[in-house]
Amino acid sequence: MKKGLIFDMDGTLWDSSENVAASWTEKIRELGIDMPDITQKDVMGVMGLTMDRIADIIFKGFSKEKRMELLDACCIHENDYLRDHGGELYPDLEKTLVKLSESYGLYIVSNCQKGYIEAFLEHYGFDRYFADIECYGNNLKEKGDNIALLAKRNGLDKAWYVGDIQGDYDATMKAGLDFIHSAYGFGTIKQTVPELKQFSDLPQLMKKLDK
Repeated sequence: MKKGLIFDMDGTLWDSSENVAASWTEKIRELGIDMPDITQKDVMGVMGLTMDRIADIIFKGFSKEKRMELLDACCIHENDYLRDHGGELYPDLEKTLVKLSESYGLYIVSNCQKGYIEAFLEHYGFDRYFADIECYGNNLKEKGDNIALLAKRNGLDKAWYVGDIQGDYDATMKAGLDFIHSAYGFGTIKQTVPELKQFSDLPQLMKKLDK
């Protein structure tokens, strides 16, 4: 039986919000856009949403076309910025990934733009731990569809999705997988689900769940 763990990015593997805010502010200043600096709080408020929803919120004072134009420019710059600067990894992340990879295939599905996951993998050299990735920016599909797509593409007989917000849980249910809540992340879950207080607890939790 082929088993896998599929991870969300923000609030699960790392917190990139401070550097995302810095990169976006840098870009809008470069473009001469008259608006306040984009703050870490602003970014944290939209983490996990699809790119079109993020554009509607962050650039709400602009036309629909201009919102997406600005977001696209910020995201391209963001990918380059994160590839150079990284973000804040959750404690013992790499050591835990090494342990998990002994028993499971590891994957990432995110609502991010194309290139965001790759920037994370390249900055830390984590390509060797993850067998496959998928995101909204690649195909404009919702997270539930992409979780199901990745699980099918990799022939997973059993898989869990690890995420931090209600939308992650809802997407996982749509995909027909089991869900694990990264409770140290950005959100809460209404339902009672297996919960991680810290990422490094995951190998021990899997001993209980995978019987």
